[in-house]
Amino acid sequence: MELAGLAAGKTQDLTAAPESTNGRANKLDPQDRAFHDWYRFVLSYPPHLVRSYINKFQLDKRSVLLDPFCGTGTTLVEAKLAGIHSVGIEANLFAHFACSVKLDWNLSADLLTSRSQEIAQAALAILQSQGIDDNTFFDAQQPPATLRSLCDEKMSLLLTDSISPIPLHKTLILLECLEAYQTEPFYRHALLALANALVFKISNLHFGPEVGVKKPKPDVPVIENWLLEVNKIAHDLRLVAGKIAPDASVFLGDARNLSHLQPQFIDAVITSPPYPNEKDYTRTTRLESVLLGFIKNKEDLRQLKKNLIRSNTRGVYKEDNDDRWVAIHPEIQRIADDIEKRRIEMGKDSGFERMYGRVTKLYFGGMARHLAELRRVLRPGAQLAYVVGDQASYLRVMIRTGQLLAEIAAALGYEVTGIDLFRTRLATATKEQLREEVVLLRWPG
Repeated sequence: MELAGLAAGKTQDLTAAPESTNGRANKLDPQDRAFHDWYRFVLSYPPHLVRSYINKFQLDKRSVLLDPFCGTGTTLVEAKLAGIHSVGIEANLFAHFACSVKLDWNLSADLLTSRSQEIAQAALAILQSQGIDDNTFFDAQQPPATLRSLCDEKMSLLLTDSISPIPLHKTLILLECLEAYQTEPFYRHALLALANALVFKISNLHFGPEVGVKKPKPDVPVIENWLLEVNKIAHDLRLVAGKIAPDASVFLGDARNLSHLQPQFIDAVITSPPYPNEKDYTRTTRLESVLLGFIKNKEDLRQLKKNLIRSNTRGVYKEDNDDRWVAIHPEIQRIADDIEKRRIEMGKDSGFERMYGRVTKLYFGGMARHLAELRRVLRPGAQLAYVVGDQASYLRVMIRTGQLLAEIAAALGYEVTGIDLFRTRLATATKEQLREEVVLLRWPG
């Protein structure tokens, strides 16, 4: 039995009547929670947007769909549900891991739940030997005598107070018990379940326009929350047990270098790259990346950032030169000059503020480099959808991201077939409604 039936009845053509508010447009619909909800960027675009462009592009089981900025796999999961072959590229180590696990549906749900129960019992036994009950909360002023923690270098990588000492101790005990099974097939799914529980139930993180820390929770039931996530994954695996799934793979790599993809292999692209702003996207996954061992030190973090499009000043390096790709683009140069002029007028003189103009050019240069590299792997007539948003975070100078990306693509030989409004969102700096758009391209070949 094939999987396409799972996607039946969920079709929604947002391209015909785009949702243009901050409300439902970017939300995960309840009927879309399967697989997507195993772990999902808060900043991810919604599955129903992907489906709308799968339908618009008339993709089927003969097609190959690429997401070169695949994040935690929204496009790839939707493609798999629709019976379409897909490929993803992702530079963030943890996001790559999450995406690869969300595409692995060949695991026995019963094996996952039974082994997880064994691990839970082992972890509870250790905690009980220390006088700790996972469901009896401790007063933060009177914690157990000895608590496990991370080394100073790892703790320095985290947002301060992103996880409280007692939940951290419980998590490290559970992780130690889980790692004893790391050669078994269920391990990666169980680890992803812990990541999701960490972010949304165990930690003190909250997500608005930025990732931040809310009032610390002195204690929280760690093992119980992990098992809830495990059971959610097991439920979804049972939905697809025995069904035939198309190929879906995700490569760890830089979207500006697609040398591992075959020439003229891709029929369509549906993706959402970073936007040019001051969001350090590595902060969104920092807690789980460090705690679960994907980032061990500052050098690991530095290497991760070097493989990302330069979209914020926290990830810019002296040797970066992607700006050469847009050196003759007058509007991008004008925007960078306006940012620098305003910086001087406002007396903004920090090291990061001095880089605002440069990172704007590096961002669009990186996107030009990506689009130039992409041409080699596209089949003639390939259709592309890039979800991007206007920005004004650099001293309130407006950056019309979609329009500029369309101009760059046209200069590289793409046909611009349209720009759809996906939604508007409120800019925290200017209190204006900014457009989030889908730039539609075609590669003539």
